[in-house]
Amino acid sequence: MLTAAVDSLLSAKAVRERAHEMLTAAERGELTSFTIDLGKLPGAAAFVAQVIRENYPSLQVLLHARWRHFRLGGIDLWPQLEAARQWADPVEKARAAFDLAIVSVLLDAGAGPNWRYRDGVTGLQVARSEGLAIASLRMFEAGYFSADPADPLRADASELAAFTADDLARGFQVGEGNPLTGLEGRAALIARLGKAVLDNPAVFAMEDNPRPGGLFDHVASMAGGEPLPAPQVLRSVLHHLGPIWPGRISLDGVSLGDTWRHPAIVRDDETNGLIPFHKLSQWLTYSLIEPLQDGGVAVSDLDGLTGLAEYRNGGLFLDAGVIALRDPAAAGQGHEVWSPLVVEWRALTVALLDRIAPLVRHALSVDAADFPLGAVLEGGTWAAGRRLANQKRPGGAPPIHVISDGTVF
Repeated sequence: MLTAAVDSLLSAKAVRERAHEMLTAAERGELTSFTIDLGKLPGAAAFVAQVIRENYPSLQVLLHARWRHFRLGGIDLWPQLEAARQWADPVEKARAAFDLAIVSVLLDAGAGPNWRYRDGVTGLQVARSEGLAIASLRMFEAGYFSADPADPLRADASELAAFTADDLARGFQVGEGNPLTGLEGRAALIARLGKAVLDNPAVFAMEDNPRPGGLFDHVASMAGGEPLPAPQVLRSVLHHLGPIWPGRISLDGVSLGDTWRHPAIVRDDETNGLIPFHKLSQWLTYSLIEPLQDGGVAVSDLDGLTGLAEYRNGGLFLDAGVIALRDPAAAGQGHEVWSPLVVEWRALTVALLDRIAPLVRHALSVDAADFPLGAVLEGGTWAAGRRLANQKRPGGAPPIHVISDGTVF
């Protein structure tokens, strides 16, 4: 049974509230690493709106989700795999989609600037998040994660628990000339995923052998035929996949995952100084919404989730001048994910995404119901951040170098 303090931090609400407290501290000039100029936010919003109009003239933008990255050479690969398989029913397909999304998202932290994946089917070479997506999809298609040779399109907990860095290196074509940031950390995360699923059959084996896709059945049972709020989906992800995260900050014996310390966050209880981001968990939740809907579960309150505290969104605000480093030389140094500089950057990113979203919608003449935060991210801030990075730095590198183990940023 989780204590109230732990439970409060395992939520999108805590991410949003505490990120906005960091923004307030920035507006008061109290942060050690950053200054802020909100006068530049409308210009950044106009740039994001421009990028959206160029990429999506119809303004029909899907949610920011892993599924957007499974396109290669203009072809959407997952629908091809879906169509080639005879599914027993939409729920069986949804479990497979959950398997793929969960494994692929957990392998999705920054790849580093030098890694590339050459697709054996098309011959195309892809890098960064799209490359990680295609590599994980091809591994899934080939049955790397399945315990049933006759059914490759699944991820069984027994196979995941035995997953190694050598397995990942083989599937992701990692070698001396093709290094992947956080190889060991990613592989260990997948192995811990397998163990967590094996250890919790009540959630992950309701209708099948233990598999991440079993989470679909659990979440569907929570819905009870009614629309399920997206923050509640995140809550299930955080509670039931929580054991997979490396040991960092714990509270009452529970690992808090992507949660860090900063003195700007003040409480009079044991959560004092703690700020969660749950970046990969929220990215995963965004990516589970479409399989849930396809499997017959309606999802509501999409904007109950927050923007993602990652370097493309954060780079947008830095490169657009909305925030600035107090010490410009810090941009050329490496920073640990727990450092005050990175914690401030990530928190400001989340809060500023909330601030920029209505400005972008106004520029596009759309409303939040038709253009939720997930569409602003996809359309959007992530693409605009990448474009600015490519304009300002060779290879589109982020403006700040974060030292990552492949499980956070």
